[in-house]
Amino acid sequence: MSDHSAPSPAPASLGAILTPPPPAAPRINGPSLFGVRPEHPLLYLIPATGERPMEFSASPLPAGLTIDRLTGIIRGVLTQPGDHGLTLRARNGHGVAEKKFRIRCGETIALTPPLGWNSWNCWGASVDQEKVLRSARALVTSGLAQHGWTYINIDDGWQGRRHGRDNALQPNEKFPDLRALCDAIHGLGLKAGIYSTPWITSYAGYAGGSSDAASGAWQPVEGPQNYKQNHRFGPHAFTSGDARQWATWGFDYLKYDWHPLDVPHVAAMAAALRASGRDLVYSLSNSAPVAQAADWARLANCWRTTGDIWDHWEHSDFSWRHGVSEIGFLQDRWAPFAGPGHWNDPDMLVVGQVGWGPHLHPTHLTPDEQYAHLSLWCLLAAPLLIGCDLERLDPFTLNLLTNDEVLALQYDSLGQQAVRVATLGAIDLYRKELDDGGTALGFFNRAGRTESFHFNKFDRLGFAPRLRVRDLWRQQDLPDITTEFAGEIPAHGVLLLKVAAA
Repeated sequence: MSDHSAPSPAPASLGAILTPPPPAAPRINGPSLFGVRPEHPLLYLIPATGERPMEFSASPLPAGLTIDRLTGIIRGVLTQPGDHGLTLRARNGHGVAEKKFRIRCGETIALTPPLGWNSWNCWGASVDQEKVLRSARALVTSGLAQHGWTYINIDDGWQGRRHGRDNALQPNEKFPDLRALCDAIHGLGLKAGIYSTPWITSYAGYAGGSSDAASGAWQPVEGPQNYKQNHRFGPHAFTSGDARQWATWGFDYLKYDWHPLDVPHVAAMAAALRASGRDLVYSLSNSAPVAQAADWARLANCWRTTGDIWDHWEHSDFSWRHGVSEIGFLQDRWAPFAGPGHWNDPDMLVVGQVGWGPHLHPTHLTPDEQYAHLSLWCLLAAPLLIGCDLERLDPFTLNLLTNDEVLALQYDSLGQQAVRVATLGAIDLYRKELDDGGTALGFFNRAGRTESFHFNKFDRLGFAPRLRVRDLWRQQDLPDITTEFAGEIPAHGVLLLKVAAA
């Protein structure tokens, strides 16, 4: 199956930065399709790279929406269902960029998988309001927002006690003003996320969405042997009041976390979010049973297909912690349930400085494993949530997260999840169809050493006799494929291509 004499694209060397920097001229990135519900607030930051200052415009801008020409932030409310086609423009001293864009006002949101950041993998339960706000600012100053990274999500650790009109859960002393935090995040053109569970007590030991008391009074049962006493459903649930409170504060995303997931609690929160008056992306966690995948797709926008990921290629000594390869290459059975508005979630990205708490370390993934990690998640049309400290982004990690040709696979409006279509010894070939008629191919080396391959079965996969080929990580065109293709891939690495009929 291999041909060691065949010519090959150069493998990714350890620590190599493969992607060239974006040009000084403007380039508009991100999705071409965006969903919002009628009468709900709309917020969209046009993600564009290029030298600043830059001026933005959008036409024809639907009634009810405005655009800030200096920041590219579109805001407003659409009252009637329907599609609105417009052209986004960005101009600076080096030229003008245009992008066709469609706003779909209807019942379905998250028409492409969400991209953003989550606090758990770097701050754990030590998260606080200042750390979240600094992370939002770093998402902008680092340039990540110019590539479409949008959500700033608080994980477990914000919860205090219940009081107020709806007896909703209020923040603890670490988060003095969640409304002000959401306003500050929205002012940057970003969106804010929050965490909850229908259990009495969250995984990190904070108040959950139900209680033994009608008042919502909460006191965790102390001691390591009391897991079941804390992690159960109380007879009094506060689902609707909590959802209204999150909407009032201005949140745009909910991670709803417990195990095992069940349809009644998922459905109750889905109804509460829909009635809240605001669009909140609804993300379920964790280890969703595949037997009920049709229910998760009907009720939620994302659902965790696995236990927790960790920053290693292989599995860990803990049954609930899984390596990147263990998770990523076992997603094919979920593929029929992925599509616009409904996404399989193989958990967060474990790149950069991570650590599940205040003590961080560089990811244990090699650079080639990180290229494979992000390539596979984009092919899988998975939500992309960065888990590292955004204020400590090294050049390699920043380059990894800002390749717009790779991210375009995840933004693709067709919303198809890639599946494995061939195995070439130690190399798995994944295929994803794209909305422009092209096809993304990922050649993944699952061996612990460099492997060569030789593939001549393109006709059996229905491809045209001659294919144009582009290396997405290097953003370079390769020679056309006629009858066969050969290459060499480093240990646990990837060759990520886009092909189209020549």
